[in-house]
Amino acid sequence: MINPIVKTIELPDGRTITLETGKLAKQADGSVMLRMGNTMLLATVCAAKDAVPGTDFMPLQVEYKEKYSAFGRFPGGFTKREGRASDYEILTCRLVDRALRPLFPDNFHAEVYVNIILFSADGVDMPDSLAGLAASAALAVSDIPFNGPISEVRVARIDGQFVINPTFEQLEKADMDLMVGATYENIMMVEGEMKEVSEQELLAALKAAHEAIKIQCKAQMELAEEVGSTVKREYCHEVNDEELRQAVHDACYAKAYAIASEGNRDKHARQDAFDAIREEFKAQFTEEELEEKAPLIDRYYHDVEKEAMRRCILDEGKRLDGRTFKKPSFIGGFHILSVELRPRRRRALWGFVQYTTNRPKRKVTVWLKKRKTLPAHRRQR
Repeated sequence: MINPIVKTIELPDGRTITLETGKLAKQADGSVMLRMGNTMLLATVCAAKDAVPGTDFMPLQVEYKEKYSAFGRFPGGFTKREGRASDYEILTCRLVDRALRPLFPDNFHAEVYVNIILFSADGVDMPDSLAGLAASAALAVSDIPFNGPISEVRVARIDGQFVINPTFEQLEKADMDLMVGATYENIMMVEGEMKEVSEQELLAALKAAHEAIKIQCKAQMELAEEVGSTVKREYCHEVNDEELRQAVHDACYAKAYAIASEGNRDKHARQDAFDAIREEFKAQFTEEELEEKAPLIDRYYHDVEKEAMRRCILDEGKRLDGRTFKKPSFIGGFHILSVELRPRRRRALWGFVQYTTNRPKRKVTVWLKKRKTLPAHRRQR
């Protein structure tokens, strides 16, 4: 007998979002059907029990797919099948991936697949702002280790008021459009577009988004409690030597911090100096011992190097090249290489400028349209 568990989330304007689990995709590690109005998303998540040997990263794959049937259509023409992912679908995948990926444990390396399918769309509510919530809820009801939950919302300012998850019609009137991903405690990701706004206005938008996300995260916690998925699976994807880790830290941290704080602008010389510390530590072991310990030393030293750089930036306010937070990049040279007139394709001027910031060289290219091709509201100048 199917006994689905349902949680309801109310948005500030009275609209509701429902999360339902236990009814569909029961062979997946976790699955949730999200519904807002007539927009429905099914999120499923599956994870391997063990990691592929030699994997030292998080093999997470997020897929978002909008079915033709969600809009009451079916693929026609020659192929009569769903096509490749659209740009909108790919960008939605990235929105979800960016919020989820940092929250898996550092030592968890099993393959994880998150699949989000748009099953129904009414053309009113925007599904991309719901995909992150659906994916996180599926992880919450699974036994996959995850330091969440998270949620994502779109916040738009319309007539001076912030609206959470606006409709397509409302968004056309907005002068601020932000997508925010966050946990209950911290904001994880922000992207969007707006006209010029003050810092206070931007912070107010982020605060409004985070308050809405907190409610959605709490609903996911309650859903996990009812499902009984608060205890996650045990795993062992890394072999560690804690004594060796401590030895690497004790022997290398002070030296790495000294290099990070000396402000050497030559990144190649700086990297050579960091590498020399690791090689000096390895020199005390025999070749036979290094066959086993070298990969561990490399991993532990990477953590030491990262910690030294981070503490130098946070404690002394100084970056690797010696600059403070407020000092811009050093511009070593600035010169115009060429400016050419090219009237073809309705463009009147073409040129590019090359300048140097320490080692890297940048090139900026510009095309200027003819005056008569500019939009009417820009011709006034």
